[in-house]
Amino acid sequence: MLAKWGAAALVAGVLAVAQPTAQPSPPPGPTPGQPSLDFPVPPSGEPSTEPSGEPGTGPGAPPSQIVPRSVNLALRVEPDGRLSVTEQVFVHGVAGMTRHAALRIRAGDRDRVFTIDDLAIDGNGSAETTDDELILRLREGVTTVKYTVDGAVGDVGGHQQVRWQLASGWDVDLRQVRASFAAPSPPENVVCRAGRQGSDTPCESAITDHGQVLRVVQPDLPAGERVDLQVTLPGGTVGANARFDEVARPSAFAITPVSGIGLGVLALVLVGGFGLLWLARGRDTRATATDIGSVEPLVEEGGRVAFASPDGVLPGEVGTVIDEHVDVADVTATVVDLAVRNYLAVRRTAAGWTLVRRNPADAALTGYETAVHTALFRDGPEVALAGLRVDLAPVREDLYASMVRHGWFTRRPDRERTRWTVAGALLALVGAVTTVVLALTVGHALLGLAVVAGGLGLTVGARLMPARTARGSVLVQQVRGLRGFLRGDLAAVPAADREMVLSRSLPYAVVLGESTRWLAHLAGLERVYWFEGDLAAFPEFLRELDAAFAASGQLR
Repeated sequence: MLAKWGAAALVAGVLAVAQPTAQPSPPPGPTPGQPSLDFPVPPSGEPSTEPSGEPGTGPGAPPSQIVPRSVNLALRVEPDGRLSVTEQVFVHGVAGMTRHAALRIRAGDRDRVFTIDDLAIDGNGSAETTDDELILRLREGVTTVKYTVDGAVGDVGGHQQVRWQLASGWDVDLRQVRASFAAPSPPENVVCRAGRQGSDTPCESAITDHGQVLRVVQPDLPAGERVDLQVTLPGGTVGANARFDEVARPSAFAITPVSGIGLGVLALVLVGGFGLLWLARGRDTRATATDIGSVEPLVEEGGRVAFASPDGVLPGEVGTVIDEHVDVADVTATVVDLAVRNYLAVRRTAAGWTLVRRNPADAALTGYETAVHTALFRDGPEVALAGLRVDLAPVREDLYASMVRHGWFTRRPDRERTRWTVAGALLALVGAVTTVVLALTVGHALLGLAVVAGGLGLTVGARLMPARTARGSVLVQQVRGLRGFLRGDLAAVPAADREMVLSRSLPYAVVLGESTRWLAHLAGLERVYWFEGDLAAFPEFLRELDAAFAASGQLR
């Protein structure tokens, strides 16, 4: 009998040795009403790769749910409002994975603040928290991280909202994010968003199962993007612990990167614009700054000496070429020139100064000279300076037009100034409105002020916009030389030609401010043909004529 039992024992022992060791079985599925990681950890704790055949086949193959760079989470809201979180991360590759999860999330004009407690890690890596981040540094293998979140539950309009970002701040693309969420009461509403911060893209799947456990699935999440879960529970389900910090908004007029770039661009535009303007005006600046000698305007014709202006410029045009404005002095000099050329005479009577028409306007007069002649003698052959009112608008228009017609300016200087002044004013107005709008909305109001400054700069620079042509700049130099002639000695002028030379050059002396010196030369003459009175009273005539034209209000 003993021999038989001994033999049986020996056979059993041999069979026991030959029998393969049993494989560990996966843990049972999730208990209803409880969150779970939804898949077991591989038996060896080592990272696994899928075999070449069907997933999950072959001896020792891991469950099919485990894929490289996957994150599984189990979340549960505790009665006191804390959120218990278990994260299981499958890291594949020696480079590892790192997560910087923000613990401050913008919520309107405030920051929602979360706190991490009871942080523990089981696996190949490290975990830590700072005031603003949860930081995970994981290496190859499957690692489980557990922690609780304080600040996830808030009371909102008779309900409670639980918010936590299931995945955020990972430095690699995640192939799969899965999460299960359970709370003491079933969810009333679920909002799950995936993608960049602030995006409204819904998660791939967020479904509550028969056990009232919410299960979320999000495949293919790019590095740096987030899965943001917000679950609404009935009011009073758990303790509320949400915390918010008011965000100190910078002053609307603070220097920010955006406003700094805008100010830099404005500075470049202003510097570049004024640089181009300086180049355009450089010829004019050199023309007025260059020291130039006296210009000799006297010419001999048939044995007689006559006066000839540079480039044929008329007295009324001289002032406009120099200062780019039609002034009262330009029209006054034109009246004197018309008297010298025998189109009118200046007479002094007991009642005051009177202009007398001698010849009608003809083809020898330019457009603006004809306009002056017509304005003076519109009501008869004689006009008294006392109470004289004339329409000088046609004079101004024709005189500006003659600047372009003669090729001294590329464009009418008055219209060019007006165009740029209006553009600058409109730009400043747009900048002012933009400043107000930005200050009341997104900030960066300095951008609006930059536009205002640009508009004001354009308005100031508008006075310099009209650039003379090369011919105009040469004429400016010649006119300056003409002033030297007017200040010189006329001893070389023959006596027979003195009256004509002095008279023809007097209008130029008037417009260039040299009339007093020039009248000293005329005082040696007994009389002049165009002035009926004592030449000593000529300055008085000029003052009253200037006053009469200034009273029109059309010239400065």
